[in-house]
Amino acid sequence: MKITRIETFMVPPRWLFCRVETDDGVVGWGEPVVEGRAEVVRAAVDVLAEQLIGKDPLRIQDHWQILTKGGFYRGGPVLSSAVAGLDQALWDIAGKTYGAPVHALLGGPVRERVRVYAWVGGDEPAALAEQIAAQVEAGFTAVKMNGAGAVSPLTTPAETAAVVDRVAAAREALGPDRDVAVDFHGRFTAASSRRILAELAPLHPLFVEEPVVPEQSHLLARLAAATDIPLATGERLSGRAEFLPVLAAGVAVAQPDLSHAGGVSEVTRIASLADTYGALLAPHCPLGPIALAASLQVAFATPNFLIQEQSRGIHYNKSADLLTYLVDTEPFRFVDGHAPRCDAPGLGVDVDEKAVRAADRDGHAWRNPVWRHADGSFAEW
Repeated sequence: MKITRIETFMVPPRWLFCRVETDDGVVGWGEPVVEGRAEVVRAAVDVLAEQLIGKDPLRIQDHWQILTKGGFYRGGPVLSSAVAGLDQALWDIAGKTYGAPVHALLGGPVRERVRVYAWVGGDEPAALAEQIAAQVEAGFTAVKMNGAGAVSPLTTPAETAAVVDRVAAAREALGPDRDVAVDFHGRFTAASSRRILAELAPLHPLFVEEPVVPEQSHLLARLAAATDIPLATGERLSGRAEFLPVLAAGVAVAQPDLSHAGGVSEVTRIASLADTYGALLAPHCPLGPIALAASLQVAFATPNFLIQEQSRGIHYNKSADLLTYLVDTEPFRFVDGHAPRCDAPGLGVDVDEKAVRAADRDGHAWRNPVWRHADGSFAEW
C-alpha cells in the first residue's frame, strides 16, 4: 500500500482538514491547523507531503521522525500542527487497514467512557448561571469558563473581584458535585495570577488553565508552590521537550492539543511523560470533529487521563459546528457528560467528504481579535 494523494480543505468556522489517500482506496483524515494561521499550516502540509507520496502509510513512527527531524530547522507550532494532522490521518489509515480503532493499536482501552466538559461564557454572572444550567440539563458534569477578558497588567481590586464573582456564580450553579475549570488564557501576569489564585481557592476549581503565557513557563514553579489549585497548561506547546520543564515545575494537568503537538504519536508520549510527574492528561480541543476523534482515541488508551475538551456550541462555531462535517454523529453522542467508547476502525468518524469539499470552496479567513489596554498598548487575548 502506498500514499498516492494528500489534500487539504479550509472549512468554516476556522478549521483545516487533510485527506490522505492510498492506492488501495483506504483514506485517512486529519486536522492540521493553527487557529488564525490555517493558510500557513496548509502550505506546510503541502511541503511535508513531498516526504509521504509513494510511501507506505503504515510506517507511522518512521514518518513522524522524518517529518519532524528531516529538516535542519525543526519545531514550532506551524510545523508541529502540520505533522499532527498528517499523523492523525496515518493512524486513521492504520486502524481502517487493520480493522481496529486507534485505541486498540495504542494498547487497548483502559476505560469504557471518556468524561468531557462543555464551554460556557464567563462574561456576566447572570448569563453564566443560565448557560451552566443548560449544560447541566444536557448531562454535563463539568464546564470551563474564561476567567476574564482584557485586564490591567496588575489587576485592580475591581478586576480581581469580578473574576471571583464569576467563578462563585459558576460554583453556585454547579453545586459541590460538579466541576468548573477556569481558563486564564495567559491574560494575567504572574503577579496577578498569584493574587487571583489565592481568592479562587475556596471555590475549588478543577484546574486553572494558562495562568501565564507559555513563554513565561519558567514562572510556573512559583505559582504552583503558592496555590493548592491544580494548574494546567499546554495548548500552545508543541512537543515533549516543551512539556518537560512545565511538568517539572509542578503543573498538575497537561493539555497538549492533538492538532498542535505532533498528533496521536507525540501526545501519547507526552501523556507518558506527564505520568512520571504524577500529572494528568486533559487534551485541548476547541476544534473540529477529526481533532476530537483523535483526542478520544488517545483518552481511551491513556491511564492518566482526566477530562476532554470539546467544541459543541462553543462561541467560535458560528457558521459550522462540531457535527457539521460528519456522516454519522453517533461517535459524539455524549451520555451523562461522557463519550461512550467507539470501536469503529481508525479514528472512528465518517467524514462527509462532499460537505467538506463544498465548504472548502468558500473557505475562511478566521483571525483572533487583537486587544488593547485603555492606554492603547497591546493586551493579551
